[in-house]
Amino acid sequence: MNKVSRTRVNVRVISRIGMLSAIAVVLMMFQVPVTFVVPSFIKLDVSELPALIGAFTMGPVAAIIISALKNILNILLQGTSTGFVGELSNFLLASIFTATAGFIYQRKHTFVGAMMGMLVGAVVMTFGAVISNFYFIFPLYSNFMPMEAIVNASHAVNSNVHDLWDIMIYCIVPFNLLKAFLTSLVTLLIYKKISPLFRA
Repeated sequence: MNKVSRTRVNVRVISRIGMLSAIAVVLMMFQVPVTFVVPSFIKLDVSELPALIGAFTMGPVAAIIISALKNILNILLQGTSTGFVGELSNFLLASIFTATAGFIYQRKHTFVGAMMGMLVGAVVMTFGAVISNFYFIFPLYSNFMPMEAIVNASHAVNSNVHDLWDIMIYCIVPFNLLKAFLTSLVTLLIYKKISPLFRA
């Protein structure tokens, strides 16, 4: 590939990453509470969808960049209500999910590979959510909302919750599995229709 061709490819990749990042920011604005799973201060969105599409079309590194840009742009547009803790968690978990899925899909470039990538990505993300939230994210968030209040709010959702570890098992695990399922489902519904746009 000559220098001109490489430049064109780089410009094309950068423009696609920018476009997907912008879409992700818009999707991030449409957050809905799922109070049958988690307290109302944790909301659900499908903003990982563009990063997952980026992972399948451009690879796992693109997915990580999209996940980062999405959160940076969201902070610039809407600010942060969690002292950047929520955005950090979103970036980490979105990167884990989409990059894992993209890594597997790159090695098995089939429908089965995509399914396997999303399934493994969901499991790895959920495990990462438990570890990061228990040891890092929730302790940081307790600077903005007392841990007792977090536990009480979670207990109101699920009476089995009595401490931080219970939150991980009864709230964080099902929440992340639900998020991964919805994102994966939408990706399966639209990917075949839009993938030709990324081959041009």
